[in-house]
Amino acid sequence: MLPPLTFRPLFKERIWGGRRLAEVFGKELPTDLLIGESWEITDRPEGVSVVAEGPFAGRDLSWLMSHYGAELLGRPVAPGERFPWLCKILDAREDLSLQVHPPAALARERGGDPKTEMWYVAEADPNARMYVGLRRGITREQFEQQTRDGTVAKCFHYHYVQAGDVMFVPSGRVHAIGAGQVIFEIQQNSDTTYRVFDWNRKGLDGRPRDLHLDQAFAAIDFADWEPDLVRSDYEAISGGRRRPLVRDKIFDVDHHEGEPGLSRRLSTRGQPHLLAVTRGKLSIGSGGVETLLPAGGFCLLPAVCGEVILSSSEPAGWLQVTPPNISS
Repeated sequence: MLPPLTFRPLFKERIWGGRRLAEVFGKELPTDLLIGESWEITDRPEGVSVVAEGPFAGRDLSWLMSHYGAELLGRPVAPGERFPWLCKILDAREDLSLQVHPPAALARERGGDPKTEMWYVAEADPNARMYVGLRRGITREQFEQQTRDGTVAKCFHYHYVQAGDVMFVPSGRVHAIGAGQVIFEIQQNSDTTYRVFDWNRKGLDGRPRDLHLDQAFAAIDFADWEPDLVRSDYEAISGGRRRPLVRDKIFDVDHHEGEPGLSRRLSTRGQPHLLAVTRGKLSIGSGGVETLLPAGGFCLLPAVCGEVILSSSEPAGWLQVTPPNISS
């Protein structure tokens, strides 16, 4: 039986990144690099997660999918199939590019991958904002014209945000994370991005970064005007409370908060679960072994895990990701 799995983070240098993942979550970042992304659970050609400890330490997630795919996912796995989700923490020291991810049909046509994602704000500076969707009334023609004359940022709708805010970003929604935020990102396993505008800055190589305007114009949902933040409320459950965040065909996501002294049973019910600690510490007990997750820690519960015990001696918060329709 596969135990709960933790992985070594993969750090990605980004022109807009910083050093805040070390300050906020104690991540051991490479020295002298601007780290924009910590890939916490990934099964991509650009980076595959390696198990950090336990009987499978040193094995990567692609190997686990090849040898234990059915035990991980609770269903038959096709040859070469990859783990379905990619989970990151982002440090946006500067604004990210204005961009869009393709819907499934366009991705197939263009040889990419569709990408739906959600953002949970862990920290936000005063006046930090997210750009999501278009201002009401913006047309495709107007958007294309302002892209060409360098004023396209004025077409974007935005929200000022604070810690605890959540945004759902389906494929086709133009978006950008603004400066001064640390964000948990749960997404479809994809790295296909069509960049619309990059604030006229240069990349790590000193040259302007590529734009993908024709692909972006084909991908954007031009009827997606002024989408709101997720506005759901918490509900009381044993030892704390739960807030539903996303119900989608790609994944369900809830945010949980636990009180000091929490001890709660969680059953995987034959489906994978992913836990990401947003604050405090969370202990996961399984088969007599305790796995301690600090803030910024991620754990994959394989489908065959069965029942685990979640406990904490201090206030804790965590994201819980499951396949659709089994949120608990």
